[in-house]
Amino acid sequence: MTEHSVIDQAVRPGRAPGLTLPAGPVREILERAYAEDAPAGDITSQLLIPAAARATAVLNARVPGVLSGATVFRDAMQLVDPGISVELLVADGATFDAGTHLARVSGPARSVLLAERVALNLVQRMSAIATRTAEFVQLTRGTRARITDTRKTTPGLRILERFAVRCGGGANHRYSLSDAVLAKDNHLAVMTGGDPARLTELLLEARAQLGHTTHFEVEVDRMDQIEPVLAAGVDTIMLDNFSTEELAAGVALVAGRARVEASGNVNIHTVAEIAATGVDVISVGALTHTVAALDLGLDVELTVG
Repeated sequence: MTEHSVIDQAVRPGRAPGLTLPAGPVREILERAYAEDAPAGDITSQLLIPAAARATAVLNARVPGVLSGATVFRDAMQLVDPGISVELLVADGATFDAGTHLARVSGPARSVLLAERVALNLVQRMSAIATRTAEFVQLTRGTRARITDTRKTTPGLRILERFAVRCGGGANHRYSLSDAVLAKDNHLAVMTGGDPARLTELLLEARAQLGHTTHFEVEVDRMDQIEPVLAAGVDTIMLDNFSTEELAAGVALVAGRARVEASGNVNIHTVAEIAATGVDVISVGALTHTVAALDLGLDVELTVG
């Protein structure tokens, strides 16, 4: 079983209790992060903090949001030192207010301080993605549109960022280039060799080579491409950078013959209008590629020793 199929089975859609991540891939991410951040340990803490000192700290929310990465935060702490105790006070997928205590950490002070930055970096980014996703989902309530991510993720962190989208109530697009066929404008330009009249024929030939379970999606950027693509029996047609008027016309033209995805020019100000056109899916690269870390802090309450 591939890593992404594990994720798709383990992560349940929506902000339901019990969202989980597989331990193996998360551990690999954390090991790489510590190899980068503390290749020979934390020389500051080793110099300044007595070996016997213990610390208790709280993960505090300085702004409201949706939590994602609580278990990653815990695993980041305990990978450094199994002697660190982490009490998760808020679950992944839950909303919280500014001032909420999200987790409590206690253990050897040197270990807590070494783990602090990696643990915070990940939970801050993941919670920012979940919070942004929840905003988009809220703006499309009452429509048929599903908010999804894209492959515009941070290299090496896709598994975490996709999970965060689910924590925010969104859905996931294909995990990788290996998962589904998505023919975009550059594919079509090369494939047709500048002869758009052959588009349907070439797509039919391509589809005939696919297994019956492989999803086939094609991107179009003009209204006159819709019928030739539909004639090839695709599963999803992506309307890229269409105006809302064109999206509504495109949905009417497709008329249920394929799933309709809207992409391009999607932001917090346009998403409600896009959803109202009747599209089935709205893919939003901004969920992952332009978020700023959510303001969470690890505040030491007590140091003993």
